[in-house]
Amino acid sequence: MKFSQTFVRTGKEPPAHEVAKNARLLAQAGYIHKEMAGAYAFLPLGFMVLDNIVNIIREEMNRLGGEEMQLTALQRPDVWEATGRWPDNELEVWFKSQLLAGGEVGLAATHEEPLTALMREYIHSYRDLPAYPYQFQTKFRNELRAKSGIMRGREFLMKDLYSFSASWQQHGEFYEKAKQAYTYVFDRLGIGDDTFYTYADGGSFSQFSHEYQTLTEAGEDTIYLSREGGFAINEEVYTDDVLGELGVTRDDMEEVTAAEVANIFPLGTKFSDSLDLTFTDQDGAEQPVIMGSYGIGPGRVMGVLVEKFSDEKGIVWPQAVAPAQVHLAALKGGEAQADSVYAQLQENGIRVLYDDRDESPGSKLADADLMGLPTRLVCSQKTAQSEQVEVTHRASGQTEMLPVAQVTKKFG
Repeated sequence: MKFSQTFVRTGKEPPAHEVAKNARLLAQAGYIHKEMAGAYAFLPLGFMVLDNIVNIIREEMNRLGGEEMQLTALQRPDVWEATGRWPDNELEVWFKSQLLAGGEVGLAATHEEPLTALMREYIHSYRDLPAYPYQFQTKFRNELRAKSGIMRGREFLMKDLYSFSASWQQHGEFYEKAKQAYTYVFDRLGIGDDTFYTYADGGSFSQFSHEYQTLTEAGEDTIYLSREGGFAINEEVYTDDVLGELGVTRDDMEEVTAAEVANIFPLGTKFSDSLDLTFTDQDGAEQPVIMGSYGIGPGRVMGVLVEKFSDEKGIVWPQAVAPAQVHLAALKGGEAQADSVYAQLQENGIRVLYDDRDESPGSKLADADLMGLPTRLVCSQKTAQSEQVEVTHRASGQTEMLPVAQVTKKFG
């Protein structure tokens, strides 16, 4: 990608109307555009980052046995009325609209009801189980507060996987595999060491739900962390009874601030009972399907990454999610060399963002720091004469000179 061929633009200052660091940096660096409070457009570079996050999640869900599909955002009332969640006082984040032809529809905040109803057409016998459909779907929630940038929106992308099992044992076996799959996701995203499996309120579904919380001062949650145990407890269930059940004491726990990046929880038969999702077991008896839900927000994860991986100069993307591996900047006298290096990188399948603008060296280098790609290559009159390029690693700030002949070998 060349700067001259895209509408990506950076700003000299972060937008004054943004409060959250993730939104300020992403907007200034040209990754997102704020449409309104809680709703952001992902510009080309921002969409590349989001897509990289999605692909990591997709790979782990497929490895887990998930089958990707896509449900509708528009929701008919009857399936929600069956579970009692259509009234606004039951699910207070609804966006709803009147149809011109008559009737009312909602914009999905979650998808348990429509998917359970759909699966009645595909689950009849124990031979049809287990099943693990999932999707990446836009969700709509009428949040009262939307001040955390892309970490909390009214319109946002969600990966939601649902498990359909014949027994609690079958459900439990998958649940443990899902926990491990989420661990793999966060390890690959570069936040595994700071992301903890967290016990939280299970609501009407079960004793506990289980969140994945990433340590960050930008988080909205207070959790109590057992570093030795490798788990945490959300303050909403932080009681002596829960501590005793988990075999720890208050002295073992550290109070920290964190952001929820994922959650998993058993649904049991709440939705299958309400929507009559049953199967015939091996003895010929009719049984309700056991369900579970497994969510993660790619946009929220992207915001957390910016909160954690940034400095006074800008964003510092982890290699796995960066929109390109190399940020190539052509300074005066190094244009021809930069064109040649760009062609070499492209021919070898190396993702590169080429700053070929007619801008000052200071502006180009400042933008490279702001945009946060892992490696910056600079071509100038000096490097052209020496047949080398200047290589700077964004995370460490270390700089080295590299012969042009070795560029593709280093990054290939």
